[in-house]
Amino acid sequence: MQPLNCVGLFIGLIMIPQTDFSLPLITYQDFWTAWGRRSYAFSTTRHGGCSVGNYATLNCTSYTGDNPAHVAQNLLTLGCHLPCSPCSFVIPTQTHGIDCRTIEDDFGQLSPSEQKKALQGVDALITALPEVCLCISTADCIPILLYDFHHHAIGVAHAGWRGTVSRIISHTLRQMQHTWGTSGSDVAAVIGPGISLEAFEIGMEVYEVFEQADFCMKQISRWHPDKQKYHIDLPEANRQQLLDFGIPNDHIYMSGICTHTQHRDFFSARRLGICSGRILSGIMLLP
Repeated sequence: MQPLNCVGLFIGLIMIPQTDFSLPLITYQDFWTAWGRRSYAFSTTRHGGCSVGNYATLNCTSYTGDNPAHVAQNLLTLGCHLPCSPCSFVIPTQTHGIDCRTIEDDFGQLSPSEQKKALQGVDALITALPEVCLCISTADCIPILLYDFHHHAIGVAHAGWRGTVSRIISHTLRQMQHTWGTSGSDVAAVIGPGISLEAFEIGMEVYEVFEQADFCMKQISRWHPDKQKYHIDLPEANRQQLLDFGIPNDHIYMSGICTHTQHRDFFSARRLGICSGRILSGIMLLP
């Protein structure tokens, strides 16, 4: 079975994706291959796995309470849908921080327990190793996938509202810059499925945190007088950080998928609670 390409109509920089998400994953290859065919990026849907209940069915994340045997089988299923089987899926235990880890050859020499310890509290990953699939787990938070096509390096970041306001994607790009000399013009980026402006209602305390962090609130927020609440646009807040690093507009792909609205196809913690499945968004360099 071939992976599903996410196709649809562009409106500005936002892609309005197709509504059939019945396969286990969506890919971004129609966008990605403009910068060569040496990397592969995807996000999983909820379909095609063996997990049950709030994890039904394709949950590939082990630390939110799912049956470990189901998670292992789901990862095998995911691997079958990729163009080549990765040497490893690197999946950190995220904590809404900004810690970014570089995956190098020595990571593969660690025992499974040592690898798990090394990935505890990590919310972003970068590597230049082929066939290592860097992954981020989300269920309303924003997954961001990066490809430096000049230096042939990749990165992923988990941007919930805390990570976004702490500018995790800027931090990740600076680490790529320090490691490989990455510049904005070298990078293609995908902002994957996550909660939308329309669905992300916040309290005044969260609005003030963004405001105090010098975000342009006119660009990333909207006041809803009926509920007397602000909404925040997390995808746009992260897109602005990509632009600030110098990544061109046409190098940025926005999936346009709201996990809260399309919760039957994508996991949403606001719908299901914390003890539920996660979307796995990943990228790897092909051999």
